Amino acid sequence: MSKSFSDLGINEQLIKGLTELEISVPTDIQEKTIPVILKQKDDVVALAKTGTGKTAAFGLPLLQLIDTENTNIQAVILAPTRELGQQIGANLDSYAAHMSSISIATVCGGIPIKPQIERLKSTTHIVVATPGRLADLVERKAVDIKNISYFILDEADEMVSALKEGLDSIVKEIPKTRRTLLFTATMPGTIKQMVQNYMSKHVVHIEADMSTVGHQGIDHQYVVVEPIEKLEVLMHFLNSKEGQRGIIFCKTKAAVNKLAKNLAINKFSSGAIHGSLSQGIRDRIMGQFREGHIDILVATDLAARGIDIKEISYVVNYHLPDRFDTYVHRSGRTARAGAKGLSLTILQQEEVKDIPEFESELGIVFKEVKKADAQSIEENNGLLWAKKIFKTKPNRTISEEFRKQIRTVFHHLTKEELIEKVLANHLAKTSLGTSKSEDSKKKKNKK
Repeated sequence: MSKSFSDLGINEQLIKGLTELEISVPTDIQEKTIPVILKQKDDVVALAKTGTGKTAAFGLPLLQLIDTENTNIQAVILAPTRELGQQIGANLDSYAAHMSSISIATVCGGIPIKPQIERLKSTTHIVVATPGRLADLVERKAVDIKNISYFILDEADEMVSALKEGLDSIVKEIPKTRRTLLFTATMPGTIKQMVQNYMSKHVVHIEADMSTVGHQGIDHQYVVVEPIEKLEVLMHFLNSKEGQRGIIFCKTKAAVNKLAKNLAINKFSSGAIHGSLSQGIRDRIMGQFREGHIDILVATDLAARGIDIKEISYVVNYHLPDRFDTYVHRSGRTARAGAKGLSLTILQQEEVKDIPEFESELGIVFKEVKKADAQSIEENNGLLWAKKIFKTKPNRTISEEFRKQIRTVFHHLTKEELIEKVLANHLAKTSLGTSKSEDSKKKKNKK
C-alpha cells in the first residue's frame, strides 16, 4: 500500500499546499528520499528520471527544515538553465503556500541582475539559481552563501557538462559543513567525480525504480529514412499528431533554426528555442508552448531543460543524441505524471547499428516502424499545400478590375468544381499526379 506524505514526515502546512495542487500520493523517489533528508544528516545522491517528482523529493523536506527565525540564506538550489530554475522556484512557492514566513528568491541568468541584487537585500532563506548568475552575484558581494546548511544540485548531469566553472567558484564559497543533496537522471563518470569532489565520505545513495519509473509509459520507436526524405517523413508524422503537443530535438542551433523555418513555411503551429536566442524570445516561445498557443517546440537539449508540461504527447529525435543520458532527458519530456507518451527517433541507415547500444545501456526496447510510402508522403504534401492556401491572407493590393476579371473566369464553377480543378492543377506538378495519370493511361491501353 502506498504511503502518504504525512507517513513520510511532511507537516500539515505543506500537505495543505500539496492538497491544493491535487498531489496526494508520493512517487517512488519521494517515498525513498523525503525520510532520509528529514531524519538523517548525511549527504544524498538520488538517481531518478526527469518527470518523477524530484523537485518535491528535495523541496518538501527542505522547506520543513528551514529555520524561519534565522534570517540568513540557509539553502542554495542550483539548476542548469533558467527555465528549470524558475520551474523549481515556482514549485517551492506552491508547496509553501501556507508557510508565509519562508522567503524564496530565484536568481537566474538572461535577465537584468540589478533587480535580483535588490531582492537579495531582503530576508531570503532559499536561493534558487543558475551557476553562472550565482557566481556573478557572489563576485559582486551581492549574496552571502558562506553560512548555508543545504546545497542542492538538480539535474546535476547537465551541470557538470556545461557549467562546471561557475559551479567550482560557488563551492569555494560555501561551508564544508553544509549538507549536499545531488539529484540526477543519469550517473556518468563526471557525476561520480563530482560526488568525490563536492560531497562527504558518508553519502546515502538512493535510486528510483528505473526499470519501471525510468521509462514507464514511453513507447520508444525509430524510423529509417534517406537524408532527402527526413523532413517529409517528419511532416507526415506531425500531421498524424495534429492537435497534440510535442518537442522535436536537434543537435545544433543551426539545425533548430532550419527545421523551425521549414515547419513555419508549411504552416505548422510551432516555435523554436536555443541558447543564442534572447531570453525575452525564449520566454515568449516557452509561454506560448506552455499555454497551448503553439503545439510543436523545436529545441536544443540544454534549452529544453526545465520544461515540465504534463500534456506533451511525443518527442522526436530529429538527430540521434551522442550520449545515452541525453536520450533519457529527451524522452523524459513525455509520459509525465503517469501519462503515456511516444519517443520517435528518425535515423539514417548507418545509425541503426547504434540502437542496440541504447537498448542495452538504458534497459529499453526500440520498435522499428516503417516510414510512410511515397503515395502517403505525396498526399500529405498535398494536405500541407491545402492548409497553406487556407491560412494565406488575402492580398489587398490587387486592383478591383483585376479581381473582377479573375472572378469572371471562375464565376460559373461551383465550389466543388473549383476545388477539383485547383487540386488537379497542383497534382499535375507532383509525382503523385504524374503516377496517377500514367496509371489511367495503362488502364485505357489494356481496354
